[in-house]
Formats: sequence, structure tokens, C-alpha cells
Amino acid sequence: MDAPEVPAIPVIGRFAPSPTGRMHAGNIFAALVAWLVARSQGGQMVLRVEDLDRERSKPAFIDDVQRDFERLGLFWDRGPYFQHDRDEAYRAALETLAARDLLYPCYCTRADLHAASAPHRGEKPVYPGTCRALPAAKRAEREAAGRAPALRLTVPDRVLGLRDLVQGDYRQNLACDCGDFLVRRADGAFAYQLAVVVDDGAQGVTSVVRGVDLLCSTPQQMYLQELLELPHPVYGHVPLVTGDRGRRLSKRDRDAALDELLARFGTPAAVIGHIAGITGLAPTTDPVMPEELLGEFSVGELLTLFPDPVQIPWR
Repeated sequence: MDAPEVPAIPVIGRFAPSPTGRMHAGNIFAALVAWLVARSQGGQMVLRVEDLDRERSKPAFIDDVQRDFERLGLFWDRGPYFQHDRDEAYRAALETLAARDLLYPCYCTRADLHAASAPHRGEKPVYPGTCRALPAAKRAEREAAGRAPALRLTVPDRVLGLRDLVQGDYRQNLACDCGDFLVRRADGAFAYQLAVVVDDGAQGVTSVVRGVDLLCSTPQQMYLQELLELPHPVYGHVPLVTGDRGRRLSKRDRDAALDELLARFGTPAAVIGHIAGITGLAPTTDPVMPEELLGEFSVGELLTLFPDPVQIPWR
């Protein structure tokens, strides 16, 4: 399979951490690849703090994340930008979608969705369209009962695909593999799918590198980009760094958290070197800083770099 084409436009990558805990080895790996992809093409990096979850986002973590990036040599050129400052932009995007009659209120609870989830081929249940054609009288009943609605975007029976830098060809039928998806939650918070698309467009992001767990969300974001007349970035979804028995690393469990990595390895260069070595970005686990990896890094080799494109055991 040929490598995905890289557009002949300025490459703008992004770091997009959520300030809900300290960085761990998996976060560092994804950020390192994102930085290498952009810098190896003479591009820049944007730092965006994805703090849509206001309850879990903590100011201390925001400061820690910025210091962690700097300590590891993962410097950015623009930002930090904060999603909590972007409500007006997200609201405008919703108004654009509503004007095209593409949104509808959804009163389903998580329990409802779990009970009625349709068979699915992806990582997430397919929304069965319960509220898409809900009569006005039924909507009034639910609102009278105090049930606030979320907003869903109607999707067509259409296949969207991409050529991922790491995973290769990927396709998804929006109706069969996803279903109508949330763009605003019932509590009034804007959904991640909407926010990330609006932000990438506004910040000129042309290169998105992140974990493979988000690959199944990409066609939905591409559909939103089309509706909002925004360009598609080039995507790369790297394997997840996993713990024992394939368990995903977690900020909550502090698995391989940066402060513990520094205590174990001693220096930022040793941390970067170990992660680069076990993931295949470097031939050894010797200490190295990100800029030292640029000489041997090739975007075109990402398709064949990782023996297992889904997970890499942490060790």
C-alpha cells in the first residue's frame, strides 16, 4: 500500500491534551509522533487544551501539562488555546447545522442507549435513531417531565474513508457503523466531535496524530468538516501503549505517569529514549531528545513502522 499523500500546504500539527491528570507514556508517545510528523515537514505545532469537561479539568493539570511538554522538548509555536473560551464558535457551528435542518433533540439516557443499542462493527454502539422521528407530543411529554434533550446530527447512509498515515485505508458507513451522533450533550456542554472540528478549522490544523482508539471517530469528524465547509486534515492514528494484558494506560491509575518515569529513568532524554526505543521510533532505548530523532524519521514509513498497529506493550 502506498503512503498517504501529504498536501503541499504548510503543515500545522497539534498537541491537544485534556487537563484531567498528568501525562503518561501513551500520551507522550502520541505527542512525540505528532511533533515528528509536523517538524519533519518543516511545519509548526499548536497547543490546544481540550477542557470541555469542566468538572474534571483542573488548573493545576493545565500548568503541569505545559511544563511537561517543555521539559520533554516538545515545543509548540502557537497557543495555548483553550476550549472553554470557544463557546461562541461552537454555538455558531450548531446554528449552521440547525439552519440546514440536520439536528434534532434526543432524550435518550445512557440506560436507554445501552438497552436499545444496535449491533455494530466499530468500537462504539450504533445509535438506533430512537428520537429522530419522535412526535412533537412525545417531545413535549419528556420536557414536561424535566428531561433535557441532547442534540444529535442526522447522518446519511454513506461511506466515508481516509488514508491514514499509520493504519492505511479506513472506511465507515455513517448510518450503519455510527448512527446519528451527539453534537451537544443534555447538560448543554458541546460534544467533542463538534468542538475538535471547529477548533482544527479555526487554528489551521492540517495534521492530526492521535491514538488508534479515536480512528472510529474520524469519518464523523470528516462529515462535520464537509457540512461546515472546513478542510480535512491528514490523519495518523498511532498504536496505544498498553499495560498488563493489553490494559490501556490510564491517567487515573497513574500507569507510567511522567513523574514516575522521571523517577525511574532520571532525565527527560532517558524517558523519550525509552519510549522511542520500545515503540520503534529509534533503534535503541538510549537517551535522546525529540529533535535528535528527526534525522531518521520519515512520515512515509509510518505505515510499516509498527509491527502491531493497534497496541504496543509498555515495559
